[in-house]
Amino acid sequence: MSRYSVSLKKVMVLLFVVATMVNCASAPTKDQEVLAELKKINDPIEPANRFIFDFNQTLDKAIFKPITGVYRIIPSFIRKGVHNFIDNIKTPVVLANDVLQGEPKRAGNTMMRFIINSTLGIAGLRDQATEWGFEDHDEDFGQTLAVWGVGEGPYLMLPILGPSNPRDAIGKLVDGLIDPLNLWADNTDRDWVSITRTVLGGLDTRDQLWDVLNDLEKSSIDYYAAIRSLYRQRRNQDISNGSGTKNNKTPNLAELTEVNGSLNEPKNSAAGL
Repeated sequence: MSRYSVSLKKVMVLLFVVATMVNCASAPTKDQEVLAELKKINDPIEPANRFIFDFNQTLDKAIFKPITGVYRIIPSFIRKGVHNFIDNIKTPVVLANDVLQGEPKRAGNTMMRFIINSTLGIAGLRDQATEWGFEDHDEDFGQTLAVWGVGEGPYLMLPILGPSNPRDAIGKLVDGLIDPLNLWADNTDRDWVSITRTVLGGLDTRDQLWDVLNDLEKSSIDYYAAIRSLYRQRRNQDISNGSGTKNNKTPNLAELTEVNGSLNEPKNSAAGL
C-alpha cells in the first residue's frame, strides 16, 4: 500500500469524525431563549464536547503535562531554539496560505523570513529575521477558507487535538497534505521524521501554553467555557490579522497574554491555543 493511500485513509477517518459530530450538532431544545444562547456561543453539541474535553484533560494530566514538565527542565534558550526550528519548517505552508489569501506583501515577508532563518538563523534555530524587522505571522488553510467566505460551523472539541470547528479541522488536514516536509517523509519512507516533528511540536505547544492554561484553570469558574471563548477569540484575531471583528464578544486573548508575558517567550506564550 502506498504512503499516499495511508495518508488519505487518515484524512478520511478524521473527516468522518468531523462530519459525524457536525451532523449531531442539532439543538437539543425548542426553547427560544436557550436557542439564542446556543447560537451566541456556537456550541450546539456542548454535552458531547464537554465529554471529549474531560477526556482530553485526563490525558493531559496523566501524560502530556508530566512529560512537558520534564521538558521544561531544559534551559529556556534551548526550548526557544526548538520553538524557532518548528516555526521555521512550517513556513512553506504559511507562504502557500499567504498566496491563496491574496497577500503579496505578507508572502514576501514570509519568504524573506524563511531565507534568513534557514541560513543565518542556523536552520531556523535562531529567529534572525525578526531581529531584522521581518515579523513573524501565522497562516493556515482554515484562515484561508475564512477569507474565502467559508463559515466556521459549530464549535467542536476533538479528541487529543482540542478546540476546533469543521472549517479549521479541514484546514488542518489540507495543511498537512501540502506540507513539503510531510510529502518528502511520506514518499521516502521516513516515518521517523513525521513522528519526531509531531512529538516536538506537541511538546513545544504544551510548553507555550503552560502558564496561561495553569492560570486560566485556577481562575475560571467554567474552564471548558473559558477555553472555548479563548479559542474563538484567537481564531478571530488570526483571520483578521489581529484587527478583530465587530461582532466578536469574547474576551481579548491579547490582553490575557500581555498579563502573562510576551508571546515571544516560550514559558509564558499563548501561541497555538
